[in-house]
Amino acid sequence: MRIGELARRTGVSTRALRYYEEQNLLTAERSNSGQRHYPETAVARILLVRELFTAGLSSKIIAELTPCVIDGKATPELLDRLAVERGHIDQHIVDLTHTRDRLDAVIASASATMDTGTPCRPGIDRSGAGQRRYPPWW
Repeated sequence: MRIGELARRTGVSTRALRYYEEQNLLTAERSNSGQRHYPETAVARILLVRELFTAGLSSKIIAELTPCVIDGKATPELLDRLAVERGHIDQHIVDLTHTRDRLDAVIASASATMDTGTPCRPGIDRSGAGQRRYPPWW
């Protein structure tokens, strides 16, 4: 299939597909006129690459891992590498959860102390005295 069809079937831009080729994540055969042609298996490969990118892996790591993942042949080193990457994802989840919880606390505090109905410039005392009034969470 040509690059446009692969892009349509995977939801990936043609620019991204060319990038994947540059990063050795995808290969294409070239016609005599230089057009890229991909095998049917490229669809599954692109979907896997996208999942790994979404999980936070770099293109370098994905390029190292995908041959083993696709052919199903694992080594103890590969399994260790996958476990390390999973650990990174777990830590990222912890960090994001902490950030979300802090944001929830800021929202709750702001909502509890918010005066409604009077528009004002953020951080300016509504009394008109010109002194800055900061929310209690700052």
